[in-house]
Amino acid sequence: MASILAHLQQFPIGFTEALYKGKKYGVTRSDFNGGKSIKLYAEEHGGTHFISLNYYITTTNEILKPCEMPEEKVIHFLKHCHL
Repeated sequence: MASILAHLQQFPIGFTEALYKGKKYGVTRSDFNGGKSIKLYAEEHGGTHFISLNYYITTTNEILKPCEMPEEKVIHFLKHCHL
């Protein structure tokens, strides 16, 4: 999951815009617990598509928790989204 963390860290904390599949997205990243918890929410401008996830870093593991969507969808977005 280390690569997932690297993809998450490409987004600055706060709001930014990104491109995914040729469409613009508004992306908000929030970090909590000294960076041990990350929340990311992305919403397509003028569309209905969105991505929502939480990522947790524990002393023994890193856990990706998509919010009501398949993990594969979240991973694809993170790997193919461009700032």
